[in-house]
Amino acid sequence: MSIDPITLEVIRNRLEAIADEMELTLLRTSHSPIVREALDASAALFDAEGRQIAQAAAAPIHLGMLVPAVAALLERFPVESMSADDVYVLNDPFAGGAHLPDLVMLTPVVVNEEIVALSVCVTHHQEIGGKAPGSTPMGATEIFQEGLRIPPLALYRAGVPNQTLLDILAANVRIPDNVLGDLDGQLAACAMGRRGMTALIERYSAGVVRLAMARLLDRSEALTRVALTDIPDGTYHFVDWLDDDGIDVGKPVRIEVAITIAGSDLTVDLSGSNSQVRGPINCTPSSTLAAVYYVLRVVTDPEIPTNAGCFRPIRVVLPERSVVNASPPAAVNARAVVVRRIVDAMLGALAPALPARLPAASSGHPLVLSIGGVDPTTGTTFVTSDVGTGGMGARPTADGIDAIQTDTSNAQNVPVEALELDAPIRVGWYRLRSDSGGAGRWRGGLGVERSLEALGDELRVSHRGERHHSAPWGLWGGGPGASAWSRICRANGQEERLPSKLDLTLASGDRLETWTTGGGGYGDPLVRDPQLVVEDVLDGKVSLGSAAELYGVVVEDGYLDEPATAALRARLTKERDLVS
Repeated sequence: MSIDPITLEVIRNRLEAIADEMELTLLRTSHSPIVREALDASAALFDAEGRQIAQAAAAPIHLGMLVPAVAALLERFPVESMSADDVYVLNDPFAGGAHLPDLVMLTPVVVNEEIVALSVCVTHHQEIGGKAPGSTPMGATEIFQEGLRIPPLALYRAGVPNQTLLDILAANVRIPDNVLGDLDGQLAACAMGRRGMTALIERYSAGVVRLAMARLLDRSEALTRVALTDIPDGTYHFVDWLDDDGIDVGKPVRIEVAITIAGSDLTVDLSGSNSQVRGPINCTPSSTLAAVYYVLRVVTDPEIPTNAGCFRPIRVVLPERSVVNASPPAAVNARAVVVRRIVDAMLGALAPALPARLPAASSGHPLVLSIGGVDPTTGTTFVTSDVGTGGMGARPTADGIDAIQTDTSNAQNVPVEALELDAPIRVGWYRLRSDSGGAGRWRGGLGVERSLEALGDELRVSHRGERHHSAPWGLWGGGPGASAWSRICRANGQEERLPSKLDLTLASGDRLETWTTGGGGYGDPLVRDPQLVVEDVLDGKVSLGSAAELYGVVVEDGYLDEPATAALRARLTKERDLVS
């Protein structure tokens, strides 16, 4: 059987459109703010052999981890054992999952009694039980404290629900209506994928669609290998650090990567990384691979269709019992902070090999808050999330973007109105953080600062942040972004500065105030267009002092003082040359 190029391209676009339709269904039918507002859910299509064929424009951290998750489901439930209207789920990080709130769902696409594809999605559930509301306890030291652990199981068999599993799930979470509602959203998304694939197969036949999927895998591999050959052969090394693991506060956690390019083959060796830690930042391979897959797509041609073929050139070395390959019963709920730092380290390693192509470091991991308690106005239990944003690293030809989720996360912030509707919280202020973007010819994007006031007692908060003791690095002379910090202002007037990761309780009138990181700068700040600096000053993004001290730009009454600027830049350049 053969397939012409036009038909192949039509099928490719239709596969991607089906995945996007699945994603939209997830976002429109889910109940929790972390999905409907922050967009923390993803969808993809796989072939019957468990190879990823198409994915939605969603969170790379999810889409990368779906590959081992689907493999784990197929190992437990081989395709030949499946039937129409079966549905399978898992969230166990040590059986293909990432962390317990991320529940993966899979259903087969059956046409004429033949399984041709798999419809798959993952949702970050607002709550999955455990010792803290939101199931992301920063004080966890083993996975049993983090929530309900679901190995690969059948949720439906031939359309008949596994009521036992549903009852266990409802009995182990604080907000069962929301959790079961989000589960229904996943069922709707998988059904959308099944309908779309069935229509495609009915139009072209199962044989043609199977052939097209195989060709698309081979094509993505070939194009990825061509792109990798553009990177000079060699081994590239980088080390970055996390503040700590949340338990051994103040003890930095090392992430070390060595990337070897040999022709069209890529080896990523994380052997120098920290051993497994006590706190909840450990990764299982599914999370670590998501970071590696993401960086591969960043440094190759973005026009290459993303599927399992892209990942064939990769070999990954993961030391056992390490923070990038933890063994049970390690706590893993905050593994995203390590995933983001793996991305930073890999991009830092490859920056010298790809000059003028990669950005400076982005914010790292903007603060995420899980908040729960009892709403005093209704007496009902609530659990919600506030997903933070930070600055994107400056780009080779443009400033970084302000207040955005970057890298492996494609989430959005939770709007003030949604947060205040879902929880007894008042947002006092929420604004860009001046001077947080790293200085450079191109400025790093700005982080944000915000104030959340508790309107009820006993609001329990899991505070998952990073870069309190380090900063996003700049490139080619660019300066670092500002580090993050947080504090509690108690109703009695006491103030307390917080570490980056902890569980805390707010009483009525207490305020949690936070400042997230900005992105690193790119290039020499003293060659930045002075008029751009003036605009930043007028917009409140750069202070008058920083304009002069970092950029050598003098702004008077809102206008550029050209003679003073020329003199100051000449002096700063001379002083820098003398030091170097």
